[in-house]
Amino acid sequence: MKPPPPNALVNKLVALTLALLMFAGTLGLGAVWVRQEIFQAANRSRGLEVQIADVERKLDEVRAQVATAESVAILLEKNQSLRLALVLPREVQVVRVDQDPTLELARKRNAEALLTASISRNSDAFAFRIVPATYRP
Repeated sequence: MKPPPPNALVNKLVALTLALLMFAGTLGLGAVWVRQEIFQAANRSRGLEVQIADVERKLDEVRAQVATAESVAILLEKNQSLRLALVLPREVQVVRVDQDPTLELARKRNAEALLTASISRNSDAFAFRIVPATYRP
């Protein structure tokens, strides 16, 4: 048996060193890529925050305009300027609601939607006939 040549160990050492450098380079490139993705996500997030702030500002402006238009003084002025001849409601015409009106309206809307859906889908699925007790077919 012949001993291995002395440069075989050196070749293995060079190959392992190259493999280690490639692995470290790949890890470095991966780290740079992850940092780049984080930076891009942060920039998108900042852009969205700016857009949200802009929309909120515009919404506040619209709310202020609505509040101004709904004020009693403005409504009375519009009533006189447009000659609508509207009067303030009497106490008899005012209905006080104890519950949340949005929930009550949603309940009513859902009940109507279910009723119309069941009628349109099964118009004659459940047809009941009232038959006198003495009737025998």
